[in-house]
Amino acid sequence: MRYRGRFAPSPTGPLHFGSLVAALGSWLRARSEGGAWLLRIEDIDPPREVPGAAAAILEALAAFGMTPDEPPLYQSTRLGAYAAALERLRAGGHVYPCWCSRAEVAARGGLHRGPCAVPPDPAREPAWRLRVGDAVVAFEDRLQGPQRQALAEAAGDFVVRRVEGLYAYQLAVAVDDAAQGITEVVRGADLLDSTPRQIHLQRLLGLPTPAYLHLPLALDAEGRKLSKSEGALAVEPGDPVPALRAALGFLGFGEAAGASGVAAMLAAAVRDFDLARLPHARALPAPHGAALPACVPFA
Repeated sequence: MRYRGRFAPSPTGPLHFGSLVAALGSWLRARSEGGAWLLRIEDIDPPREVPGAAAAILEALAAFGMTPDEPPLYQSTRLGAYAAALERLRAGGHVYPCWCSRAEVAARGGLHRGPCAVPPDPAREPAWRLRVGDAVVAFEDRLQGPQRQALAEAAGDFVVRRVEGLYAYQLAVAVDDAAQGITEVVRGADLLDSTPRQIHLQRLLGLPTPAYLHLPLALDAEGRKLSKSEGALAVEPGDPVPALRAALGFLGFGEAAGASGVAAMLAAAVRDFDLARLPHARALPAPHGAALPACVPFA
């Protein structure tokens, strides 16, 4: 099967250094395998989305020399597929309705184990939770090594559709990775702990399980993850070379960063790409200045 990778940003802000690293790592891996690189916009959480962010991300990726091989997939167009997956889970007895508030779940230690302790309320919609039972998921991450998680202890019975009617990330990503034929997921290590939930959903729904490779997170000077929610500055598409050099160095391809221009740097990195060169840590400090020069606030 031909390699198919993807980058799947949420349009909650612009491309920053941490998301550039994830995009670049997934793009290099796909190109080094002679495969396809796809883009998915995970726009199923309207309260968190920023107008114009999806278009800004696409423009930034193009400026950094990364364009998808197929038209971007927008999760907001996939609600019917998520509803069908939820119905399959419901028909199989794998989900149950829950009227617990977040405060009530927090008061019980933060993990929900069914059945729901709150009486049904016909005046409002419930959330739908996946019954995990005693499921234990083990897999081999191609960078972080062997992983094993008892879902009841790590996640409890987790939500697959929220009370507002919004579908949860775990369900949507499992359905869409299968729909796009993704053979390997390359993304940041902040999502490593989510992977067992996605694998469990894949198994219940009869979907294929891709390989996984979780890249180190880029940390700021205070040791915090660079993220849009923490106000990380956007990389500057108008001058992509400094941030691209920093991202290549972060991933272990500093020699490629010495090439002249975006296209030459990417070509050198694809030529030199080797999984053994990627740093195996879950998190690393961002290169000095990577989040400051050639970066701009997003408006």
